[in-house]
Amino acid sequence: MFGPILGRETVTAARSGRLHVARGVYVGMLVVLASTAWQMLTGTQIVRGVGDVARFGSAVFQVLAPVQLVLVSFGAAVWSVLAVAHEKDRRTLLLLLTTRLGGGQMMAGKWLASAAIVLSIWLAALPFLMLCTLLGGVGYEQLARTQVVTVASILCSAALGTLLAYWREKTFQSLALAVVMLIAWTVAWELLARTEHSLGALTLDEWAALASPWHALDHAANPLVNATHAEDDLSVAGFCLVSAALSAAMVAAGGMRLRAWNTTSEVRQPGEGSAAATQSSTAAAAELGARRERAMWDNPILWREIRTWAQGRRTLLLRVLYVALFALSAWGVVQLNAAPGNPSRLEFAVPLAPVMILSLLLINAQAVTSITSERDSQALDLLLVSDLTSKEFVFGKLAGALWNAKEMVVLPTALVVYLHVAGPLDAESTVLLTAGWLVVCAFSAVLGFHCGLSYTRSRSAIGVSLGTILFLAIGIATTMRILTAFSGSFAFQLQPFLATIVGGGVGLYAVLGARNPSPATFAAALFCPVATFYALTSFLLGHTLAVFLAVASAYGFTVAAMLVPAVYEFDAITGRAGQGHDETAA
Repeated sequence: MFGPILGRETVTAARSGRLHVARGVYVGMLVVLASTAWQMLTGTQIVRGVGDVARFGSAVFQVLAPVQLVLVSFGAAVWSVLAVAHEKDRRTLLLLLTTRLGGGQMMAGKWLASAAIVLSIWLAALPFLMLCTLLGGVGYEQLARTQVVTVASILCSAALGTLLAYWREKTFQSLALAVVMLIAWTVAWELLARTEHSLGALTLDEWAALASPWHALDHAANPLVNATHAEDDLSVAGFCLVSAALSAAMVAAGGMRLRAWNTTSEVRQPGEGSAAATQSSTAAAAELGARRERAMWDNPILWREIRTWAQGRRTLLLRVLYVALFALSAWGVVQLNAAPGNPSRLEFAVPLAPVMILSLLLINAQAVTSITSERDSQALDLLLVSDLTSKEFVFGKLAGALWNAKEMVVLPTALVVYLHVAGPLDAESTVLLTAGWLVVCAFSAVLGFHCGLSYTRSRSAIGVSLGTILFLAIGIATTMRILTAFSGSFAFQLQPFLATIVGGGVGLYAVLGARNPSPATFAAALFCPVATFYALTSFLLGHTLAVFLAVASAYGFTVAAMLVPAVYEFDAITGRAGQGHDETAA
């Protein structure tokens, strides 16, 4: 009933080995997190009875449920954007528009196909989550409510990503808008829920439970207490209804406007012959020649990225949404600073972390799509046969990506400076935090460029690049939560997290060096997880300098490990090897 797109997407996705690998990695990550928490519990205290095990089951479920929600929600949005962008970049969407398929069929087909792929990954982890109920502390009704919220979030996020991908002209715009809207929606409702105001018959906290997936999950994961059981059930049911209404509205709007958004207005008028076309072309050439010539810089790649609309013309909406989200984060920091008492640095990280993570995702998306868009439009082949040097291409793309994402670098830095002026941060911590932030921004940009060159398929490059940043952010946040929830002594931390460090190193090496192995990328893959773990424990202990040294050395070395081969082995990576010998022979 939804047309042939849904059938084609689901059949071809099932044939791909990457989908099965993604399922295994996702379930394995959840198992490792739960096992690590159990090892920390048994390593720091004696488990005396079923009560301790039940408390552990409840605590680990409170960790796994939010991790699952974030991963599958962002995964659904990103995958739906890439599914449509793949059709646009390969010019196959124009062929679909010439068929008898309706806009609603194309919209619903892509939406359901993208959601079905992510739902298959979610379904693979459901048996393990059901095993958590055997520990006690988690009921089947509690598990069912959290999974219903998760499925509703998947469908709504996939609808948002599909709508934006059909609407915007460039992949970066669609990806960035999807990520910004998801984070801004959640952060805005969380801030509103903290107020005591009402809107109609419901308080803002009750409205947040109906609209925000994060808030709805908080209600769904509550233990089954008779006093709150009915209220939580109503919150979950209301959230599902709101998500279904939003999904239906976005699919309907996309179906009605799909052809208008993706049909060019440059149509030849009836009766217009070759003579008229030639005359029009001559007039256009004369008009262009009369215009003032724009001086090209020494690096044409950098000139194109900065001085032209390489990433599309309609980026104003993205910048406005990002600034709005930054304003919400800054408001949270100001309110926390004005609160009575002496808030800790970890409390200031709560409003500051979302905007920084969003900035890293947008910088990474800018860098990777700057390469994939060239490849999909077949412009990369033309650049490779030109006389551009590898340094001009690499540094031009990286500098252009950082320039186009300058707000994502400057505004969080300004917020750090405000914390110094307002008093919570001293001068040393401000300098170290700013320097560390710039190192991580450089890592995000270089990682996107590296994945864009290493993977020939755009969906693989963008998925791996953004997935790496997202997994790092979620992994760090989850590790900190486990450290603070299950342990009060750091003497037992290294052994429980050894499996996590090894697993993270293997995954990072698969991203960095699997397609272009080198001793430097192998060392970076081993060094980064260990240094990150050391930085986390040092942060909780209040050792600011140790955190900076660990982050700067690990991720700075990783940047060099990716950047040096990109510059000095550019011909081998891009397939341009032997060009110099061919020219000499000629």
